[in-house]
Parts: sequence; C-alpha cells; structure tokens
Amino acid sequence: MKYFVGKSVEEALEKASEELNSPIEDITYEVVSETKSMLGLKKKVQIAAYTEAMVIEFVQNYLIDVIQALGLEVELSTKYEDGFIRIKISTNHNSILIGKNGRTLQALNQIVRCVANFVFKKRIRILLDINDYKEEKYAKLAALAKREAIKVSKTKITAVLDPMTADERRAIHNAIANFKNVKTVSEGEGKNRHITIVYEEN
Repeated sequence: MKYFVGKSVEEALEKASEELNSPIEDITYEVVSETKSMLGLKKKVQIAAYTEAMVIEFVQNYLIDVIQALGLEVELSTKYEDGFIRIKISTNHNSILIGKNGRTLQALNQIVRCVANFVFKKRIRILLDINDYKEEKYAKLAALAKREAIKVSKTKITAVLDPMTADERRAIHNAIANFKNVKTVSEGEGKNRHITIVYEEN
C-alpha cells in the first residue's frame, strides 16, 4: 500500500500509475482524505493505492518471514487464478507445517489472509498448499462426493458430509456441479459448516 497526493483523484492516480509502473485500470485505490484551503480554492486529495503484484509480493514476504521464524526453509511458487492468490510451498518439513489433519496449514493460511486483509483493507483470497497436500485432498474429496452423489441419486436419501473448510467445500461443490438429480447445500456455522448432498428432481 502506497499513498499519493494530487489536486484531484485523477491526478493522484496518475502519480500512482507512474510510480507503480502500472496502468491506472490495474490500480486499486481508496480516497484517504480530501482537504481544501481556507478560501476553498486549493484542493488536495490523498489516496492509498496498490496493485495485484504488490499484494502478491507482500503475501510472499510475510509468509516467508513467518516460516523462517520457525527455523524452517521453504520455496514458494505463486500464481493468481480464479480470484485467488495460490501459493505452493515446497519444504522438507511437511509434518510441522501441515499438522494433524491439515490444521496447522489451515491456521497459517488464515493468519496470512487476515494480515493481508488488514494491510490492504480488502478481502484478499489466499490458498496455501504444501507439497500438493491440498491438491491430493481435493482429489479424494471429489471422489467421495461423486460416490455419495451416485448413492443419493439412486436412493433419494440425503447424504451429510463431515465439516470442512471453505476451500474443501468448494471442491465438493465443483465435483458434482454437473450431476443430474442432486445438488449440494452448505449448512451450519463456523467449524460446523458442512455440505449435504440432496436429491432434486430435474
């Protein structure tokens, strides 16, 4: 996040575009303050501005700092896809960073996301994965969802799945989005949020 001042929002954005070396349309900004002189003749506008690249750089650096504080070394691979900053972490310390049932990884993901949200005053969607742990879990969940969807379509009996994180629920939704006669519904709150697969006449 950087701050720029101009006589108008447009002028402040032009300064931001030049310094950040980015087209104005790729800059996210917020007007921080607008002031006028005593006579109301001169106006000064301050904006807070950033680019997608700045967010990614911040998230990467913060994540590395947190992990190195634990005495661990990692390599990161980052891409922006489908509205998410997706970071793949390569490390020899799987058990430490993933934790039991992925809880440490989920906590790390939440910490990084909350800090980024605070710094940029916007909801930043971040997904961390360690040595493809999440990708493999998504594949297993997709297979489970398809098996349950087939059962529901035959028996018309609702299937209730265990509570899952938001990204895992998304994997379930996507896996059976095109199935006939079934639909997925998210229910519950907080840690008890889960998916039910229900029969639906098409």
